Amino acid sequence: MTALDLPLLPLALCALAAFVAAFVRGLAGFGMAILLVPLIGLVIPPGEAVVVSNMLGLLIGLVGARKVWNEGDKSAGVIGSLAMLLTPVGLVVLFATPPGIARVLIALVAIGAFGLVLLPTRPGHAPGRLETGLTGAAAGLLTGFAGMPGPPVVPYYLRRPIPREVARASMLTVFLLTSIASTVAALALGLASWRDALFAVVLFVPVLAGNHLGSLAFGKVSDAAWRGFVGFLLAMSALMAIVRLIG
Repeated sequence: MTALDLPLLPLALCALAAFVAAFVRGLAGFGMAILLVPLIGLVIPPGEAVVVSNMLGLLIGLVGARKVWNEGDKSAGVIGSLAMLLTPVGLVVLFATPPGIARVLIALVAIGAFGLVLLPTRPGHAPGRLETGLTGAAAGLLTGFAGMPGPPVVPYYLRRPIPREVARASMLTVFLLTSIASTVAALALGLASWRDALFAVVLFVPVLAGNHLGSLAFGKVSDAAWRGFVGFLLAMSALMAIVRLIG
């Protein structure tokens, strides 16, 4: 057993999952929580998995935050601010939900994310205030409940005719803001423990390495290969979540 009261093998598998999920984040600008929460949720309760994932999102989000902010679309600040307001609500709902039901809902979010990322782009589409506001609200609720702001945010940017670099930076900006909100809310509401913080610190090393390698790979693959790679990993995450439900 380790200091986290986990056997070494499950802890090693969590570290591997963190590395792979962070590589996806570095490459695509999203996907870390969507992949990580269902996988580490196989080892620890869903509530803890969400808290740990959000802490990791905050730690890695601070790496290169200024550059990302400058490169992103101005809508990222609006979406991120709205999401920050509603993140605590999602977090309270999560800890009030029985673990079995929470796992079902988180699995559905993972499956939905896989489907949304495969949707085609919308040439000439410019989201209005309503769509932007709903995206921010949904991102906040999903950040708190599932540690996954990505499902509403990813299609908002990927289906717009903007450069991939701008879309990636915008998503990373939103995810940093939601990670700040979720971590602060978890601490303020007494939903985070020293064990969660220690787990996040332990997993930050593979997250940092994976994110760095993913960032190096960004822009070196075709758009079709990029979407296919991310879609495959999201599908694997959804499959793992389903296996956990029926196992």
